[in-house]
Amino acid sequence: MKVWLLLLLLGAAGTAAAQVLPYGDGHNAWNPDSLGDIRAVVSCAGGGDAVLAHIPWRRRDERPEMKRVIVQEAETGRKVQEVYVGNITREAGDIYFKGHSGKYYVYYMPYRNEGRSNYPKGVYLKPDSSAWRPGANPVTATADSIEYINAFNSFYPMEVIATRAETEAVVKGHTDFIVFPEDRSYPIRMERDLPYRWVARGLADTVSLSDAEKGENYAFQLGIYALKELKHVRVGFADWQGDSGQVIPGGRFFCVNTQGMTYDAKPFEPVVDVPAGNVQPLWCSVSIPGDAKPGIYKGVVTVQAEGAAPKMIHLAVTVSDKIAVNGGVNEPAKMTRLSWLNSTMAQENTVIAPYTPLEVVGDSLVRLLGRDISIGKDGLPAQIRTFFTPEMTSIGTTPHPLLTEPIHFHLNPAAQGELKMIPGGARFIETEPGTVTWVATSTSAAMQMDVHGSLEFDGFLAYTVRLIALEDIDLKETRWHMPLEPDAAKYLIGLNRKGGYRPDSIAWKWDVAHKNQDGAWVGGVNEGVQFSLRDQHYMRPLNTNFYLQKPLVLPESWGNGGKGGIDIWQKGKAILVNAYTGPRTMHKGDTLYYDFNLLITPFHPLNTDFQWANRFYHKYNELDSIHSTGATVVNIHHATPINPWINYPFIEWRRMKGYIDTAHSMGIKVKIYNTIRELSDHAYELPVLRSLGHEVYSPGKGGGFAWLQEHVGDDYIAAWFVPEIKDAAIINSGMNRWHNYYVEGMNWLVQHVGIDGIYLDDVAFDRVTMKRIKRVLTQDGRPGIIDLHSANQYDAADGWNNSANLYMEHFPYLNRLWFGEYFDYEHNSPDFFLTEVSGIPFGLMGEMLQGGGNPWRGMVYGMTNRLGWTSVNDPRPLWGIWDAFGMKGSEMIGYWSGHCPVSTGREDVLATVFKKPGKTLVALASWATADTAVMLNIDWRALGINVKKARLLAPAITGFQVGREFKPGRAIPVAKDKGLLLIIDESKDD
Repeated sequence: MKVWLLLLLLGAAGTAAAQVLPYGDGHNAWNPDSLGDIRAVVSCAGGGDAVLAHIPWRRRDERPEMKRVIVQEAETGRKVQEVYVGNITREAGDIYFKGHSGKYYVYYMPYRNEGRSNYPKGVYLKPDSSAWRPGANPVTATADSIEYINAFNSFYPMEVIATRAETEAVVKGHTDFIVFPEDRSYPIRMERDLPYRWVARGLADTVSLSDAEKGENYAFQLGIYALKELKHVRVGFADWQGDSGQVIPGGRFFCVNTQGMTYDAKPFEPVVDVPAGNVQPLWCSVSIPGDAKPGIYKGVVTVQAEGAAPKMIHLAVTVSDKIAVNGGVNEPAKMTRLSWLNSTMAQENTVIAPYTPLEVVGDSLVRLLGRDISIGKDGLPAQIRTFFTPEMTSIGTTPHPLLTEPIHFHLNPAAQGELKMIPGGARFIETEPGTVTWVATSTSAAMQMDVHGSLEFDGFLAYTVRLIALEDIDLKETRWHMPLEPDAAKYLIGLNRKGGYRPDSIAWKWDVAHKNQDGAWVGGVNEGVQFSLRDQHYMRPLNTNFYLQKPLVLPESWGNGGKGGIDIWQKGKAILVNAYTGPRTMHKGDTLYYDFNLLITPFHPLNTDFQWANRFYHKYNELDSIHSTGATVVNIHHATPINPWINYPFIEWRRMKGYIDTAHSMGIKVKIYNTIRELSDHAYELPVLRSLGHEVYSPGKGGGFAWLQEHVGDDYIAAWFVPEIKDAAIINSGMNRWHNYYVEGMNWLVQHVGIDGIYLDDVAFDRVTMKRIKRVLTQDGRPGIIDLHSANQYDAADGWNNSANLYMEHFPYLNRLWFGEYFDYEHNSPDFFLTEVSGIPFGLMGEMLQGGGNPWRGMVYGMTNRLGWTSVNDPRPLWGIWDAFGMKGSEMIGYWSGHCPVSTGREDVLATVFKKPGKTLVALASWATADTAVMLNIDWRALGINVKKARLLAPAITGFQVGREFKPGRAIPVAKDKGLLLIIDESKDD
């Protein structure tokens, strides 16, 4: 349709409906928390008892008649009390008020924020029930313009709706769908309305897009308006011809909505269906050749849907002689990063330090750092061994077997004894340094078991187990047994239990609606295994306050409609993990997946020197101030000047780079807050991600901060909000292509901004993404420091999962833990500290947060509070003692080791030793119910100190202890809930 014809049709529909007011920036001139984010400016030439303002506001919000209208004198700011709301539609509104000549502001979407400050609920004010009514013949006011509070809150032009008449005019003569090409500069945001921009522009033969640069990742949109329900929308690209004769091949184009690469590098084709009456953006990108000749390039894009005639869209773009820097990705506002969504960067399973390549020995043994696993003929683990020393500071030569017998299944038919499965032998099908994979099949007359196992270099063992019925069979029970050595089952985390000593028995049932639980960690300090039971339908649930909105999917096999469960008890010499399913019937050909994952712990020895040398400062501050504290690593949180927008550190990156460059010149490393769980509404790609349906953003009830309600609309979960800068986040759906963008973004931040690592505030991605980001963070010898903070997940909103159990798959790649908010350091036992907080059984060390932690108990595990976040329990005095004693290079021998040369003889007062030649630092901590005194049992020979010359000095430490000296063999007082640091050395006196 020609433009002139469209305008003629619009004119026939009425000039009032075709009017569009100018839009302008209000430059934050009013308080949006009481008046809203948008207003109309009206002028009245004369006054009277009644003034009528007809405002063609063209609103995208539904039910505008349910929102209050506030009229205010522009000059005085006085609120007009006499207001009557006449006919209100989304297209226009008639507002009557008592006024005089002059300018007035009409606020038509006022709201107030209710709820928590960080999880607000923008509640729109309901209409007033004023008794005032306008008289006859009101004075007519002129609607001059629409103003939004600031540019970020603008609705113009893509959220200014076309009227019904305009829409009907433009679709007349079309039956299936219309395609509106759109420039990248105007992201399509509305799902159920056409923007006025489209009907005003019309349907031209060829649409010219904004200019491109040579070598640029150039983006554009195709807006599909469905006149009937569309199924399987697809896009095809032909070569684009330049006026110089040069061609941009069609193979350089892609559509992110119809072509994809999963976060774990599997190609897929997203299905795009469009309901009748809806707008579907298709975001497309072309890689302009770096040697493209400047000029105009024209081409055709074809859009198809099932049962509809294809549409041929003619587009033109002018390529300038300017060369894009880095493909243009330094300017994400131009949508130059769409290819990142399909990236496979860092997917190769190369070995990451400190891990070593896998080694296959013979036909069944696989060795890895500090551990090995023997594969049985049925493909299941026959034995798992660890070689870490009890102190967890090195790898020894003494094996610690985890299993008393191989892991196995029991299949018990109802009418006979157990099925005897004949194993066919395991066969390795992949033996790479990073991954070893094998298969095995076991059979009986009634059942076949296919096993596919893989072991990765960090100790992650993944099993896909298919049970296939070869005939109809009633099963009384299917059981999976993991018989553990008692020493390898001393502690437990999970299955509705806080971390600590394993109870004598556990009886647990599946309850995915309320509990994010599908397994547990069972182990000792230097030997253990985490198991997780899943099937082919597993999807990672939401976490951190949102579990109940997207819980686990009950595995059909293990859960069996709620009949399944897990028992743990002692059976003979073994601690038996018994996963059972209850009775079921399988018909011939039925297949059930009894998948499970194992993580063999520990992952690596403790890096105690890293703990002593790297002092974290957790706050944005002037670098001179940070340097003066002795901190060596600064974490830059979000909502700070150089990293304002949560999980989107790409807007103020130049300021961030300047800060990091200065920090590096002072010997300080800089890590930034950046994760995936939620994403700021300031992300440039928000409209792109919304166009992907529920792939990236979780479905939800909407709501939250007003900006989200006004510009995102509905069907999302509102997340963290920062009131000071009005940063509103949306929950990420889980495992999706935003993880590919995240990895590319990390790589870009390393290469172009110079970050030294990341601070993770809980984690919403899996180990695939964690390995990828560790690779890009540590490339070219960079430090790549990752520390993880978690608020305690053991509560109803989080599905009663333990943080350590929930995030254990990430532990192999972390440098430090910070567990965290809502962790109780005062009323929990040492076994809780050891398993859930310290990280020691996994090869990690940590720090404390809640209430500043308990510094005496923390020191038993080598932990302090973190500087900057709180003023309670300042760690600097302890850092001073570390330096004075010389902690770097010391040997940490914890109370958990049978080799600790200092003990108290009590279970409620514990001692950890930090040993150096000629001197030792001893950390004492009390869990006793009252003040007490302890006699130290000291192995002087192990310390290398002459008892006759020995002295025990408690150095003065501000906020921790007063200075004093004790004589060997004398009782040492220890205050309730506190402790001491003692230096044991030889007196220098002759």
